[in-house]
Amino acid sequence: MLEANFSFSYRNFEVLKDIVFRLEEGEMLFVLGPNGSGKTTMLKCLNRILKPKGSILIEKINLNNLKLEEIAKLFGYVPQRGEVSFLTVFDAILLGRRPYIKWEVGEEDVKIVEEVIKLFKLEKLALRKLNELSGGELQLVLLARAFAQQPRYLLLDEPTNNLDVKNQIEVMRIVKKAVKEKNVSAIVTVHDLNLALNYAEKILVLKDGKIHTFGSVEALNEDVIREVYGINVEILKYNGRRIIVPEI
Repeated sequence: MLEANFSFSYRNFEVLKDIVFRLEEGEMLFVLGPNGSGKTTMLKCLNRILKPKGSILIEKINLNNLKLEEIAKLFGYVPQRGEVSFLTVFDAILLGRRPYIKWEVGEEDVKIVEEVIKLFKLEKLALRKLNELSGGELQLVLLARAFAQQPRYLLLDEPTNNLDVKNQIEVMRIVKKAVKEKNVSAIVTVHDLNLALNYAEKILVLKDGKIHTFGSVEALNEDVIREVYGINVEILKYNGRRIIVPEI
């Protein structure tokens, strides 16, 4: 279980205030909100890239009491934009095993990387260099690297960014499957509200650095969207699913 109760400021500017929520194992939480509402900052606080004021507990253990290597085993983080290098795809994904490697890469590490490459259907790209990939291909590699860490929590910052519709659906299916089968929890930031309606179990909606709404996905309704995004929408039902249609 993850229990968060924190705030964060850049110098004297408060970016996040009173971020309080709890996430059980095997749950998928989508974080929503307009640009500048603090979504990325929130993920970086959870991963201790940034140091917030307050507490973040994993099974009652404060992250402030853990070494960075231990945190890397807990969290697999995928940023919006990854660094392009001359590493091959295989080696880039192998970096996800770094928290577990003591002296040299073992057979188990290689096996896990090969399984992840197959999971994300990256076999044809395995020996390509990152600087030769498209934006969408690079995004898939970053996701694969996070999976290779075998974390308890996936922190995904707009994971479908740069992906076409087919790969968006495929990535979310993989993440949802991992959450259910491996008892992993996922915290996902997205701009696509319909994506959240289809895949989220819980939602956390930020506005001006504060939690506007937190709860089950059903809490994402027309009133919340109007208050947070300043637009009028209608939520329709089609084949048993809810679809958000903005007024134009």
